[in-house]
Parts: sequence; C-alpha cells; structure tokens
Amino acid sequence: MKSVITTTISAADAAGRFPSSSDLESVQGNIQRSAARLEAAEKLSDNHEAVVKEAGDTCFSKYSYLKNSGEAGDSQEKINKCYRDIDHYMRLVNYSLVVGGTGPLDEWGIAGAREVYRTLNLPLNAYVASFVHTRDRLCIPRDMSAQAGVEFTAAVDYVINSLS
Repeated sequence: MKSVITTTISAADAAGRFPSSSDLESVQGNIQRSAARLEAAEKLSDNHEAVVKEAGDTCFSKYSYLKNSGEAGDSQEKINKCYRDIDHYMRLVNYSLVVGGTGPLDEWGIAGAREVYRTLNLPLNAYVASFVHTRDRLCIPRDMSAQAGVEFTAAVDYVINSLS
C-alpha cells in the first residue's frame, strides 16, 4: 500500500541512492501528523454510520430526481447501493488516514471510478455533493481537534477532486 514512507523509499531505491534530507523531512512531517490522522480515523470509525447516512441523505435530497423511474435511485436496492458506495469511500478515507497517504483511495477507489460510474450512468456530481457535505459539516472542536480536522478534510478533498 502506498504511503509517504513507501513512496520515499521506492523513489530513492529507483534512483539508486539513499533518501535525501528533504526526503527524510517529508517522512518526518508525515510522522509528526500521525496522531492527528489517527484521531480523525478514530472519530470517523466511531461515527461512520451517521456520517454515511447523512451524506447519502444529502445526495438524495439535493438530487431528488434520482428517485424518479429510470434514474440511479429508482428502487430501494439502488438507493442502498449508493449508501454502500459512500460507505466504501469513507472506509477508504479512514484507511488513508491510518497509513498517512492516498494509497488506499488510489488503489481501491479512484482508479477507474469515473469511467465505471459513467458507464453505469451513475451521477458523479451526486456522490461529490455527498462528500462536500461531509467535509463542510465538520465542526471543530465538536467533532475532532483542529489538526485532525485538517487531515480529515484533506482526505475528503482528495476524494472530491478525484471524482470531479
């Protein structure tokens, strides 16, 4: 799984060199932010059901036409799949927070996602809206510390930008 540490070591190895001072500073910064990332991951784990429900509800509230016949949410089964997809991305955000890099999102969530959603005629903008809502509803210090919020927001922004 890709992380700042594995990426740094792989790049140095590919170049046949030891990690440089700037490489090591990058790793050190990543390690220094690990407590905040783990706090954000823990808070997300503790509240993931509510986060997913609220994100999915926002998706169908903002794009109510999705429940019309022939649309992506025209049956309970399809609606449940939307919530499942949001849950999947939130788990990948959690995994990315734990490893300190975007590897889980890149490997299991982003690669090919836009093409798959377009092929299945699933509206990416509705998913993006659900993640934007999740990011924007974060309240510091109610939900987590300021630094944990920065880490969480960065991970969710990565999903938003990748699907946009």
